Amino acid sequence: MNNTVTTPKTRTKTKAEPKVERPRLHKVILINDDYTPREFVTMVLKAEFRMTEDQAYKVMITAHKLGSCVVAVFTRDVAETKATRATDAGRAKGYPLLFTTEPEE
Repeated sequence: MNNTVTTPKTRTKTKAEPKVERPRLHKVILINDDYTPREFVTMVLKAEFRMTEDQAYKVMITAHKLGSCVVAVFTRDVAETKATRATDAGRAKGYPLLFTTEPEE
């Protein structure tokens, strides 16, 4: 009689976990114009982007000096919604205020 114990060979199946990619982020950009009052731009930044007075002023002045400024970074849907709402706020008052979005590198 053979006394060796044979262990059964087992195979473990590994589940392939789907790789979930983070959503691509988009920048909201304030484009400077020479007509929209600074105070109005600051007010929109505070209202739509929940900035403090100081933060909003710094963003507005940067856009004024450089021609544009990144306001914030969000997922695409949020960025587009905020940019549209901020632009619409200016248009409602007759200003050419413009916010755009673009993918972050």
